[in-house]
Amino acid sequence: VQLQASGGGLVQAGGSLRVSCAASGRTFSSYNLAWFRQAPGKEREFIARISRSGGSTYYSEDVKGRFTISRDNAKNTVTLQMNNLKPEDTAVYYCAASTYSGYYDYHYDYWGQGTLVTVSS
Repeated sequence: VQLQASGGGLVQAGGSLRVSCAASGRTFSSYNLAWFRQAPGKEREFIARISRSGGSTYYSEDVKGRFTISRDNAKNTVTLQMNNLKPEDTAVYYCAASTYSGYYDYHYDYWGQGTLVTVSS
């Protein structure tokens, strides 16, 4: 599966932004999906994942209650809605897909190219 991320940009602290990934291929619903992010000078970190059907989600403590992951298997898209953004949310955001359900980047086989989110204070 190929993933194409979009939707990043500049937003003020407290604002909202939505990032999405569009996937190619007819087996999109076979994959668990996740979002990771990598801030400048830091390692890439897990922030959210969603099951194949969309019925199960999991978030890191840093984003729980502020971010929402969702998917549309008919449209082959996965979306991360980010609310109440903070300057520390500034990072390149990556979507990823895997037949395995995990929280580490090595669990994921397919990656989007990343989209930059910048939160100003």
